[in-house]
Amino acid sequence: MRTVLLTGFEPFDQDTVNSSWEAVRCLDGTDLCDGVRIIARQLPCAFVTSGTRLNELLAEHCPQMVIATGLASGRSELSIERVAINLNDARIPDNLAYQPIDTTVEPGGPAAYFSTLPIKAMVKALREAGIPAAVSQTAGTFVCNRVFYSLQHALAGSGVRSGFIHVPYLPEQVARSAPGQPSLALETLVEGLRIATLSAWNTQADITECGGQIS
Repeated sequence: MRTVLLTGFEPFDQDTVNSSWEAVRCLDGTDLCDGVRIIARQLPCAFVTSGTRLNELLAEHCPQMVIATGLASGRSELSIERVAINLNDARIPDNLAYQPIDTTVEPGGPAAYFSTLPIKAMVKALREAGIPAAVSQTAGTFVCNRVFYSLQHALAGSGVRSGFIHVPYLPEQVARSAPGQPSLALETLVEGLRIATLSAWNTQADITECGGQIS
């Protein structure tokens, strides 16, 4: 049985849930396709400990593909991220009250890493299923980008494909603490992540198609 590792984050910024974890946890233990099983695990929303936990999961499960996910307020679709940058610049403190400003994720590491997933094919598959999706050109500079960069750094040259997907709020999060923000239902997020992961698994070479946005 081959393994695909999905990660989501614990709640942060005084929220009680995180849509990324609520979605990926629903896929834990399910079969993506014949001979391929999804394992979902939670990461801490903290600059220092998230990378350590990620490396522990990579060593424990030896996955054949990895997709990390995180919440992005203000986004209305699944955002398939293209690039992670070697920069921490936190607008708020993380869950350990740490707020790095203008520091590197990996000292001496390259300025950026690209996703090794077929990001445009994933977007196409999602849109064909009626799920809003777009290529995103920025993963921000908070813990999501830190995990994305650390993931690509850890797997560089290994042949294990990996990347990051940002997801919107859940409707209940908007109703409780983020009025006016866009959201997607949990079942839409779960199905969207399943479709995106399956597309990534089945597509070796990405398609060439106009698209992408900065958000």
